[in-house]
Amino acid sequence: MEKEIPDELWAETTWEGNRRAQLRRALEFSLRERLQAVEDMADVARRFEEMRERGEFAPASPSAREPRPEPPSGAHAPSPPYDSSD
Repeated sequence: MEKEIPDELWAETTWEGNRRAQLRRALEFSLRERLQAVEDMADVARRFEEMRERGEFAPASPSAREPRPEPPSGAHAPSPPYDSSD
């Protein structure tokens, strides 16, 4: 038996709806929770910087990416990137 998804949850399935839902949840944080979140994000940023310095991962900029290997024969080629200016 399928359950119906409430309309307020459907509103969160768009980029804008999800962003607004995240902001609503963040506004419910106490000052202590907000400061803890900032400290946690700083810890993650420091960890990423350490990993980058050791060469454990590279930045995701297009110029830093390695070329993709050729797909095996019979495989579908990836779709071209979406260009919203068309």
